[in-house]
Amino acid sequence: MTWLDLPADHPFGISNLPYGVFSTDGSEPRVGTRIGDHVLDLAACAEQAGMESHEVWHRASLNAFLAQGRPAWTAARAWIIDVLTNPARRDCVEPHLIPVADVKMHLPIAVADYVDFYASEHHATNVGRLFRPDTEPLTPNWKHLPIGYHGRSGTVVVSGTDIVRPSGQRKAPTDAAPTFGPSVRLDIEAELGFIVGGATELGSPVSLADSDDHIFGAVLLNDWSSRDLQAWEYVPLGPFLGKSFATTISPWVVTSEALRAARVPLPGQTDPTPLPYLQGEATADGASTAYGLDITYEVEWNGTVVAHPPYAAMYWSPAQMLTHMTVNGATLRDGDLYGSGTISGPEKGQRGSFLELSWGGKEPVTLNDGSTRSFLEDGDTVVLRATAPGADGTTISFGECVGTIRPAR
Repeated sequence: MTWLDLPADHPFGISNLPYGVFSTDGSEPRVGTRIGDHVLDLAACAEQAGMESHEVWHRASLNAFLAQGRPAWTAARAWIIDVLTNPARRDCVEPHLIPVADVKMHLPIAVADYVDFYASEHHATNVGRLFRPDTEPLTPNWKHLPIGYHGRSGTVVVSGTDIVRPSGQRKAPTDAAPTFGPSVRLDIEAELGFIVGGATELGSPVSLADSDDHIFGAVLLNDWSSRDLQAWEYVPLGPFLGKSFATTISPWVVTSEALRAARVPLPGQTDPTPLPYLQGEATADGASTAYGLDITYEVEWNGTVVAHPPYAAMYWSPAQMLTHMTVNGATLRDGDLYGSGTISGPEKGQRGSFLELSWGGKEPVTLNDGSTRSFLEDGDTVVLRATAPGADGTTISFGECVGTIRPAR
């Protein structure tokens, strides 16, 4: 129990302790952790305590900390818990607690590489039916490997950044030729993003058993998507301009250690059984190296909650995605980010994209103000939220991932 005056059920309690990068008026960005409605300035606190680790937290990103690897991450979490629960540490900590309302949050990492996966069977099936109505919805390889594409790391932005409507080529099936202009079918994709630390050498795959040594934590991720640009360009090489214009992530990184209580078995992967390098193995605590996560999402559109996608329904695990990403010898870099792909469940109210919720625009969504939407209009605001079970029966929060659409330029 922390010595702070904090409700036991606070979603940013001692079971959570996410990392982020913040600044205050007149100060440089640096690393902090959130506890309740405050941010603990880790660099200042660690420096006052005489710890050498303060150097990696006097940075404008988490990358230097990510490079230290799992042993350092575990030790840091243990130290933070100690200073927040040991009353003898109070005088050292209290001066460095800053109200959340008084800080500005920044992108938590300098994004190295960005890969986006396609790990929800329900989403992939829905999109297959919409885009390829005359064929099987899942491609032949879908249940054999986690499908992904390389995105654009330079357009990953922090929550609260406005999103400019993209322009590009689009061509409806009935059009004789493509046209150019602002996207008219602008969409979201509610995802989890996983942040990587512990760089690897070229040619050195990361096994499933070792994947946890590299998965630092998770953020909320909105993979903004232009469906009209995407539909015209994606054959034969997949998403490009329909995705690369912006990806938003939440500012707080919930660590994989905080998410350990949220681990659940994956949906059955028996027909077909994955190849051996993707097969989970039992761990010492009776779990599996290929695990799902019991995370409940909330998608809000202009103040109306329109969906609750369940991450536990995802077919491929975060560990399997990372292992497959490196099986060819591709490197990991500190600050790599990979997205889960859209989180969708079997029910209509569990769909994590507006393409699915409106069924390609044929079933518009009614908002609380009486207006209807199929895709995003200028001025629309989308808020993603998510919670997960934490240790000792607590609930932990990821915070919010927010973006507002601005007109094309």
